[in-house]
This record gives sequence, C-alpha cells and structure tokens, in this order.
Amino acid sequence: MNAFRMFLTVVALSGSAAAATYTVRAGDTISSVAQRNNLQPQKLMQLNGLNTSTLQIGQKLNVGTGGSKAVAAAPTSGGNTTIRTAALRFLGIRYAAGGSSNWGLDCSGYTQAVYRSMGVSLPRTAASQFRSGYAVGRSNLQAGDLMFFNTMGRGVSHVAIYLGNGSFANANSYYGRTMIDNLSNPYWSSRYIGARRVM
Repeated sequence: MNAFRMFLTVVALSGSAAAATYTVRAGDTISSVAQRNNLQPQKLMQLNGLNTSTLQIGQKLNVGTGGSKAVAAAPTSGGNTTIRTAALRFLGIRYAAGGSSNWGLDCSGYTQAVYRSMGVSLPRTAASQFRSGYAVGRSNLQAGDLMFFNTMGRGVSHVAIYLGNGSFANANSYYGRTMIDNLSNPYWSSRYIGARRVM
C-alpha cells in the first residue's frame, strides 16, 4: 500500500532518552511522521535506511533522540488530493527568473514553494532538487513526484510536480506563469529526463 496515499490517524511515540522510536499505524506517511518529529522526510528515510516511501503497519522507525510521549494528530486528506491542492494554490503566479515569492516564481521556486507549504524543504535550484529523494521510473510516477526536463540542451534545467494522469504543474517561462501542462505534449515528452520522489 502506498503510504503517501494513506490517511493520517494517531501518532504513537515510544523510546528512551537516547533514541526515540515510532511504531507505524494505519494512515501514517513518511511526511507526516517526519513532520511530527521535526525531521525532514529525507532525514527520516536516511535514519532508517529506507529507499521507499511505503510503510508497514507495526514497523518500528528511529526518529532520533527524545523521550516517550503520545501525540494525537488531526486527519488529513490523501496524498494525491493534498499535493494537487497545494500545487493549485500557487497557479497563476507570474514567471520570474530567480523568483521565489508570490511576486514571481521560476520553476524551482514554484516546486520549493509548494513543498514548503506541505512542510517539506527542497533545495533552491532544479539541478540540486534532482539530487533529492530517490529516482522513480516514468511508468511508476505518482502524484507529488518531481519531474525534470532538459529544456536548454545541457542537463537538468526545468522541474515540475507530477499531478497524475500525465499532467504536471510548473512555472512556465514561455507562457509567463505557473500552470498545468501534460507529458502528452511532444515538447515536454521529448525533453523529460527523470523523476525523483521526495515524499
């Protein structure tokens, strides 16, 4: 079961002062567990040697140092809805090279803003975001995956957020705004070079 699509329920923490452990419950995700423990999802995955975002109920996770406590969390919607809602919230903002605010966004500024709104920190540039998380194949894309393109003939130069069904959200310099595009467009399909999963 894909943990990114599960619903968040109750977080239960247990452990010693030296190292806290977390027992995975139904509805937990890498992102939600990391956020509740003040960790980045990548750090949580690194602490536990994880190379997938899928969690198993009953699985024990190392969440760093801390004491024992139980924390109740409010329900949240599934991953697809959440990432789509976050991505749509930033649509229609004008494109600005180097932009990273509501006054203007470039492609990596857009992905960074969307993920920041979900409590996930991304590096600033498309090239550095391409080194985040772990690679996923084109046939295994899931909503929320970062998609990368070579639009300038020299490696990674554009990043977008996959929304499902071939569509993705991005800051499009040609149209001058953040918008939704589709991989069925030959321009994008021919320039696609990979994807990374960071949640």
